[in-house]
Amino acid sequence: MKGNIIKYARDNIDTDVIIPGQYLKVHDYAELATHAMEGLDPDFHSKVKEGDFILSGKNFGCGSSREHAPIALSHSGIKAVLALSFARIFYRNAVDGAFLLPIEIEQDAYDGISEGDEITIDVSSNEIKNITKNQTYKMKPFSEIIGKIIAAGGLFKYKPDHD
Repeated sequence: MKGNIIKYARDNIDTDVIIPGQYLKVHDYAELATHAMEGLDPDFHSKVKEGDFILSGKNFGCGSSREHAPIALSHSGIKAVLALSFARIFYRNAVDGAFLLPIEIEQDAYDGISEGDEITIDVSSNEIKNITKNQTYKMKPFSEIIGKIIAAGGLFKYKPDHD
């Protein structure tokens, strides 16, 4: 995957700012996407492009367990969120629904990647390459089961092995 970074240099970005509550009755994903990050960044919709990535601090996606949050982000063009840590419910909603990849990173990647940097993400080698700065970082690997769910295209398409 290759895209540009939209960086929010803060912790605890909750689902209420990812997709504000007044839009939870919107069932048209394209319409929902126009309100992604509206509670934090009213200009998000005008600057996000297909294939972009969000970079954030700790506990991304905390708050209520709304699957609307990863849906809105993915339909706005976001392919992955890179964060120091994730709220587990956001993480699983993102993976299980095959909406976007929640990629856990280390502090050096968070500090070294800036707004607008172009990066590539190679899940098979657990590497993030910052093309803009010619730097490489490691990402935390997905657990075996999460990797299988991602490879299957989400939880509903996943068929467990029963050896």
